[in-house]
Amino acid sequence: ASGVAAPLRTAIKVSCVGSCGVSNKANDTAWTVEEQYFNSTLSLADKGVLTAGEHTFPFQFLLPASAPTSFEGPFGKVVHQVKAVIDTPRFAKDHKCNKVFYILCPLNLNDIPDIEQPNTTSITKKFNYKLVKSGNIILTATSDLKGYIVGQAIQLRTDIENKSGRDTGTVVASLLQKVAYKSKRWIYDLRTIAEVEGSGVKAWKHAEWKEQILVPALPQSVLHGCSLIHVDYYIQVSLKSPEVSVTLPIYIGNIAVNRVPVTPARSVQHIPSVVVPSAPPEEEEAASGYHPMDNVSIPTKSHSQLQAFSYAPGLSFQDLRLDSDQTASPNHPTLCLATGATVPYYAEGTVVPVPTAGSLILPPEYSTWGYPYEAPPSYEQSCSSANSSLSNGN
Repeated sequence: ASGVAAPLRTAIKVSCVGSCGVSNKANDTAWTVEEQYFNSTLSLADKGVLTAGEHTFPFQFLLPASAPTSFEGPFGKVVHQVKAVIDTPRFAKDHKCNKVFYILCPLNLNDIPDIEQPNTTSITKKFNYKLVKSGNIILTATSDLKGYIVGQAIQLRTDIENKSGRDTGTVVASLLQKVAYKSKRWIYDLRTIAEVEGSGVKAWKHAEWKEQILVPALPQSVLHGCSLIHVDYYIQVSLKSPEVSVTLPIYIGNIAVNRVPVTPARSVQHIPSVVVPSAPPEEEEAASGYHPMDNVSIPTKSHSQLQAFSYAPGLSFQDLRLDSDQTASPNHPTLCLATGATVPYYAEGTVVPVPTAGSLILPPEYSTWGYPYEAPPSYEQSCSSANSSLSNGN
């Protein structure tokens, strides 16, 4: 660090500070709750006089291994910075400056149990139509893995059994981000990161929809060492009419699942089918005779993308422009800026952030909670509620 000319001083000090702050209001710098991870101070010079000119004072700090990954969202952030001050005599103005730096603690997906297994869930929806008729919709969603890294494609398969005489609305698959901030009460920031839409399913059809969602630059799922901010991700598949949806909790990390990549066609073959017992035939169905369930494929209608994305303060788009020799070197990884709640993400090669999404679509039961202050269901609750609905035939 180089100092400025200061003819009279008492001391030069530098501090290395890591902390997390959370506020009840969006984009508020006055934290209501804060926790500190490290705070060290060095005195680079004792009392005395600096001659005019430039002076350099080398220093170093040892960062603790427990320091969490840098993060920034609308209600809080994990920030690490170095602060310097020239402490001047009484009645003189102190000279101060600070520099933010970023820490990335990679999340190894292979440390998460069963991460390489397919992720699947199913639900049966009973509904009425045309006043006197009723039918069932069986919605099953499966992803090829339970964890992904930035730039990886989520291979998604959706099966819809329309056991009714009514056509369904469109089917939508979304990648959702939920960030929980622990202030005086929990605050939840929910947003759609990516969205894919498919056509509806005709009456008395068994439809299959195969699609993929490319994971854009996003913060990792787990901020180890931070107790004030929790980051979760879900895949949600929903029908707009009748209203029915399922959610698959997933992890987003930095080190990919250690397995041989498979093609979408092969991945689907190894996905176990969920056997759902058929409901007893309704009276009107029995009276109208047997209805064969034809197998069809659902075409994709659209991929939605967000136009705006935020980035961490202190970073600029110029940071993405590396020289050709630097780009080819593993010592100079490309800096990718995260969408939504932000964190600088480093990856080899060129990874372009692809923020996405239309209107916010919440996982099941979220709409019944008082956003943003009441807690939505956890991963385990989401899965158990889906299994419970399946077993009860609701």
